[in-house]
Amino acid sequence: MRTSSNPAFRNLPRGASAYGQYAGFNQPQGGVPGTGVPQAPAGAADRPMTVDDVVMKTGASLGVTLLVGVVTAIWAQAQVAADSMGAVTGAMIVGMLVGLVLALIISFKQIASGPMTLAYAAAEGVFLGAITGVFELIYPGIALQAVLGTAAVFVVMLVVYKTGAVKVTPKLRKWIIGALGGALILMLANLVLGLFGVNMGLRDGGTLAIIFSLVVIGIAAFSFLLDFDMADRMIREGVPAKYSWYVAFGLMVTLVWLYLEILRLLSYLQSE
Repeated sequence: MRTSSNPAFRNLPRGASAYGQYAGFNQPQGGVPGTGVPQAPAGAADRPMTVDDVVMKTGASLGVTLLVGVVTAIWAQAQVAADSMGAVTGAMIVGMLVGLVLALIISFKQIASGPMTLAYAAAEGVFLGAITGVFELIYPGIALQAVLGTAAVFVVMLVVYKTGAVKVTPKLRKWIIGALGGALILMLANLVLGLFGVNMGLRDGGTLAIIFSLVVIGIAAFSFLLDFDMADRMIREGVPAKYSWYVAFGLMVTLVWLYLEILRLLSYLQSE
């Protein structure tokens, strides 16, 4: 199976006969030889993953993020009104760090776990909710715009993938992964230099910042094509249904990134 730009979809089961190999899950030996996938507990369901599995798990994860995010946003606005910005900042940091740790564990240990995926979704809900609550006070209506914008990009890219308007070829895959790597390096450089008072202009709300956000949104949007393609391959190759939680996690990573970038772009445009 080819790699994806999304780290959550790397090092997954390979081969057209992948599902058949999962008979080894019920053996006492550890895991499936050559796949890097940990052994599932005895008696685990081995039925193949379906589209419905992916839709339901992704929907559940997204629902948790939205619910926690709305509650946190309302709380954050109340805290700001009470002049307790420190509590909101603390919630942002805790949500971000917990989400980051869970994301790293799930990605690098290839854990297909409902509780861990939902915990990640809840942590991101706290992080996004705290940020959104503050932005909503400064720019009324921006939260709904960001949610609708994220949903629109997701739907458009799903239609693009399903209709074959853009084919996921090895060349396209390399271009997207390369663009993603370049964007991440620029964001990291901007963060590090910003600590020393150097402004690269990528996040100051100016013209360059707007252009950079548009480019990053484009990269995130095209990353969905790779995510959809990877999920499609997993379904066709008969990967066990439990890995639909892994797919849901991977899609959530891209959705969170896209939402944050759209929220940032809208704040730039409304402050003009």
